[in-house]
This record gives sequence, structure tokens and C-alpha cells, in this order.
Amino acid sequence: MSSTLILLLGGLLLFSAFALTLSVIGVATAERRAVGRSLAAVQAIDQAPDILREELERPFSERVIAPLGEKLVGIGRKLTRADTADRIRHKLDIAGNPQGWDVNRIIGLKVLGMGVFGLLTFLYMLGNGSAFSKTVLITVGVGALGYLLPNILVHNAGQKRESLMLNALPDALDLLTISVEAGLGFDAAVARVAKNTTGPLAQEFARLLQEMQIGVGRMEAMRSMGERTSIKDLKSFCLSMVQADQLGIPIARVLRVQSSEMRTKRRQRAEEAAQKVPVKILFPLIFFILPCLFIVVIGPVILQARGAFG
Repeated sequence: MSSTLILLLGGLLLFSAFALTLSVIGVATAERRAVGRSLAAVQAIDQAPDILREELERPFSERVIAPLGEKLVGIGRKLTRADTADRIRHKLDIAGNPQGWDVNRIIGLKVLGMGVFGLLTFLYMLGNGSAFSKTVLITVGVGALGYLLPNILVHNAGQKRESLMLNALPDALDLLTISVEAGLGFDAAVARVAKNTTGPLAQEFARLLQEMQIGVGRMEAMRSMGERTSIKDLKSFCLSMVQADQLGIPIARVLRVQSSEMRTKRRQRAEEAAQKVPVKILFPLIFFILPCLFIVVIGPVILQARGAFG
């Protein structure tokens, strides 16, 4: 081996050793710096003021999700009309004010639903290679559906609740009438109805009793009860009680008339629903039941005739 090759090989080995030494030193220095930065951050958190420490210890939902929800509510209030909050509050009253549902949350969910549904639809249409005009049209339609979805859910909950209230109203008025005729005062009769019955109507009577107990007048409490619902029979009952209180008519007589009228209306609603059954069953009978019956009855005859004349 020549001396030149030996010198080149030695220089290469020295350069490699020098580079390896520098890399090891650099890695160690970077690790020490990273550890130093982490220790400094921990010390800064420990030495931070109590307000900052409390802020960092708060849950993620309170630090991030809540401010985001407030921004969505602000955007929603700018997009909606001035009376939207009052209408949503009235719908929530009809739905019984479910736990966790309030006006701000509904408005925020409307904006969130519009954005999420619209964005997902837009991306899906772009992925399918649809035309731009069709993509925009479908995106706007689905976004509008997402915007209206919270209203639909609240309206559906209100309808279900009012259906239960309407069916339970005659029995509640019968109990209220018997209690008043037995000598109880109106407040005590309402308390008995709220205690001995269940469902959304019992909750409304319990709220009526609470309002009267905290100092609200009977007429004002009855008016508020009528405003919290869209049931005509319940509104009529509240209006009758207000008029009886204003004119001095005995409450027992008014309750007797109202309970009898409510029972009559419930029987009429049942008869009306029974009369609608033949009409409702007509289309399933024609399009689903009769074709299956024809197949079962006439099908074997057709197969036998085909085999005989085949």
C-alpha cells in the first residue's frame, strides 16, 4: 500500500472521528437545552400568578369550547332577526325547558349545524366531481337544513309533550274539581293534583303552585301558564279561571263545567281518530297487503296452469 493512500485513509478517519465527536457534543447540548427549557417552563408555571394557574387548571371545555360557543352565538344573533330569541324561548317553554337547552345554545347549534352540514356537503360534492352550480345549490340547501335542525328538534319535543298534556288534562281537572268541591282551597287542590299525578301536566301545575307561593297573584300565574302552552283547551281553562276570579264566580262551578267539557272533547278526539283509521289503512291495503294476497292465492294457480299448458 502506497504512502499516499495511507495518508488519505488516515485523514478520512480523523475527519470522521472529528465529525462524530461534534455530533455527539451537539446532541448532548440540544438535549440539555431542551431539558433546560422544560424545567424553565415548569418553574414559570409554578411561579405564575394564581389567576394564570387557575386558568390553566380549568377544563378544556371551559377554556376552549365555551368561548367558541359564545362566538357562534354572536354570529347567530347577527344572522337572525331581533325576535328570534323570544320565539325560541317560547318554543322551549312549550317543550318544558329541557335540561341543558337554552336560547344561546340553540342559536349556537343553528350556526354550527349550518357550518358543519354545509362544509361536509361541499367537500362531498367536490369529491364526486359535480358541477359547480349544482354543488353550490345542494350545499346551500343542506346548510339551511342544518340551520333549521335545532328548531325542528325543539318543535318535535314540544309536540310530544303537549300531546301527553292534552290526554292528561281531563283527569287532572276531575281531580281538581273533586278536591275543590270537597272543601280544599284552590292552592291546596293544585298541590294535590301536582302530587298525585305524573307527566308534563303535573309539572305545569307544580310550577303554577310555586309561582303562587312566591307571591305571584293567582290571575297572573294562570295567565303565565296559558302563555307557556299552545293547547287551546289548557288556554281556555286558564282564561276561565281568570274570568271567574275577576267576576267572583264560584271556582267549583267553573271547574265542573270545564272538566265536563274536557271529557267531551277527549271522547270526540278519540272518535275522530277512529274515523280516520279506514282512510289511513286504505293505501297500505292497496299497495302492500292486496298484492301479497294475490300472489299467495293466485300464484299457485298460475304456476299449475303454466305447467299444464306448457
